[in-house]
Amino acid sequence: MKASIKRELERLLKVYKSPQPSSEVSYSKAKLEKRKVVDEAKKYLSSYRTLVLLNVDGVPARFGIYIRRRLDGIAIVKMFKGRLLRLAMEELKLRNINEFSKYLTGQNLAIFTNMNAFEIAFLLNKISMPVKARIGEKIDSEIRVPPMQTDLKPGPIMSLFGKLKVPIQVRDGVIWIVKESVIAKPGDIVTPELASVFTRLGIDPKLIRPTIKVAYEEGLILTPDKLTVDIDSIKQELGRGVLDAFNLASEIVIPHPDVVKLSITKAYNRAVKLAAEAGFVSKETALSIFNLAVSKALAIAVVLTQKVPDLLQQLPIAAVATQQQQSTVQQGRQQEVGKSEEKPEEKEVSEEQLAEGLSALFG
Repeated sequence: MKASIKRELERLLKVYKSPQPSSEVSYSKAKLEKRKVVDEAKKYLSSYRTLVLLNVDGVPARFGIYIRRRLDGIAIVKMFKGRLLRLAMEELKLRNINEFSKYLTGQNLAIFTNMNAFEIAFLLNKISMPVKARIGEKIDSEIRVPPMQTDLKPGPIMSLFGKLKVPIQVRDGVIWIVKESVIAKPGDIVTPELASVFTRLGIDPKLIRPTIKVAYEEGLILTPDKLTVDIDSIKQELGRGVLDAFNLASEIVIPHPDVVKLSITKAYNRAVKLAAEAGFVSKETALSIFNLAVSKALAIAVVLTQKVPDLLQQLPIAAVATQQQQSTVQQGRQQEVGKSEEKPEEKEVSEEQLAEGLSALFG
């Protein structure tokens, strides 16, 4: 027998006779690894107030790395098996575990943070990562190519640029895009030709964003629909609330510098208006009394023009138009209110009333 064959047989015999690890030892190692994962999950659940689960089914693995990089310093991003995460929550005796466990299916990316659920959801909604689009998928947004030099050599690709209406030139042996062009619009289907152009130009036309499954904050379970916040509407509501509170405070004259200023201004304006209505002439009320008198005179004049049309020529056209418009609106409102009532009998203006109105208007 050759020496090499003999040595190989001896080696195989030693391997055969060496003790093999038992199934009990393998089981213990697996159990120890799971224990380490559960303890790690317990540490994060105890250290951070909010847990957010992201659905990563069908998502590239690098997306998890991208999110971890974007949330660096403000959150811990880690993959956990749903069963082990539930076990960690049970050992910590957290609230609403059964309800939360409904979302521990599929591939989940866990985010642990001390931000509240709405803050982290708002931040996650701003994260997106460009990826390649598959043939048959729809384009989400408009894709533009700027004027630039490509590394593409003249060839069949030039016909693809022609189909996409992208103006090109050949310079120094390569293709140049000479003008910014739109090569895809929202809703367009990715064709093999379009996918080829995307690949050759290094364009990732599709954006993927985190998909929140559920948020868990100190026993409170928040689904994605509850995490959606309209910031602009909230700002408007807050603004209206502040304005209403300020107006109320000025009405009851709360002793605050800003409130007192508004209260004094309101009181002054109301006093001037009341004095003008009463005909009390002073330096402050003279202009208001005059404007009120002119307004009443024009209102009388508008009524008188129905009987004396020539009066229109002596009145300011814009003022008359305004008064007529106000009169028309007032009549329309009166008609709406009195639809179910009997139409009142119209009274004709007497000659004495006309004379009094004219004398009041023109002296």
